[in-house]
Amino acid sequence: KQTLVEASGNMTLSRIKDVAETGVDFISVGELTHSVKAFDFSLRKEK
Repeated sequence: KQTLVEASGNMTLSRIKDVAETGVDFISVGELTHSVKAFDFSLRKEK
């Protein structure tokens, strides 16, 4: 059984390539969710 390795913590989009080249199996990037600006998307239905 193979052990999979994930790189996580202090990960930014600018570091992904360097980290990927280390051979990790997964990379978690919190910047994708906690640094994004809100987008107001709504739908109004007429009666």
